[in-house]
Amino acid sequence: MFGERLRLARKSNGLSLRALSADLDGLVTAQAIGKYERGEMTPSSEVALALADALRVSTNYLLSASTVSLGSVEFRKLVRTTAKERAKVEAKVLDQVDRYLQIEALLGIDSTANKEPDDAPFRVKSFAGAELASEHVRNAWNLGHSPIPDMAHLIEEQGIKLLKLPMPNSVDGLTCIVKLNTGENVPVVVCSTAKTLERQRFTIAHELGHMVLGVSNSLPEEKVCDRFASAFLVPKEELTREVGRRRSNIGFDEFVEIKRFFGVSAAALVMRMRDVEIISHSTATNIFRGIGRSWRKTEPRPLKRSETPKRFRRLCLRGLAENVVSISKTSELLRIRTSEIEFLMTGTADR
Repeated sequence: MFGERLRLARKSNGLSLRALSADLDGLVTAQAIGKYERGEMTPSSEVALALADALRVSTNYLLSASTVSLGSVEFRKLVRTTAKERAKVEAKVLDQVDRYLQIEALLGIDSTANKEPDDAPFRVKSFAGAELASEHVRNAWNLGHSPIPDMAHLIEEQGIKLLKLPMPNSVDGLTCIVKLNTGENVPVVVCSTAKTLERQRFTIAHELGHMVLGVSNSLPEEKVCDRFASAFLVPKEELTREVGRRRSNIGFDEFVEIKRFFGVSAAALVMRMRDVEIISHSTATNIFRGIGRSWRKTEPRPLKRSETPKRFRRLCLRGLAENVVSISKTSELLRIRTSEIEFLMTGTADR
């Protein structure tokens, strides 16, 4: 376990074996660190402390036995990323998932329990099939046709692990399946904190598409999942009720109010209105050439609210309140100082 956690901590910091050795001022060689990671050697207490300090993790994290064992993890291919960026993203995800599964195990919670619709994966052979699948998911989760106020809350309520992490600019999000040593799967959706809230909401819905759709090989999977996300966030019935069945034009202020109503980007709303034929292809093109020229760089009147995953932190604080975990273990899991935890528990801070 020490070796695996050392490897994850190193990769999540974007360090090679040689770079980590250099950060330790020659205290230990790159070859020795590699042996620690493979379990071929055990570091001295001095080296373990130095490694923890260099990697900005606690020694408890590196040295203590985990209550869970992670099996293989399947990541959908990350496009437009270097091997180093991919390794860093995967390490951050695995580290977060490991801590998430630890607290669930300590509390006796089934990490594999989720509310995936019974008929999933939905076999999709056309873009219309993606629309239909979005309706099935909404029906299974009793969402009706109304806008979704908080995508983070919704996904967590369905038993899907949601992580929001810093990621390379080229990556909006990803989906991975963590295979436990029991053979069961834990679904995880990750999106980038570097994007606008509108983009984050769309990314979560897009990654949900990857989880619930079985896309025909003849279709471009990414575009199908985009269509699923668009339909999931902006149901056709509700959209036509708000803007009408056909429009030849739309003013800026009305348009912005509608995109904020559904919680999507301006560009995504134009594409959705085009897909359901509320506006024509030429009208969509004219919008992008006119009021939409700056939307690639700046989202008009962006959403200001926060949609943050809260379940992991809530479980950690529950474990502390019920004396299942110590304050130091809670600090290790949440990666925050004990003084901050004391404030969260009591509402007061030591001076």
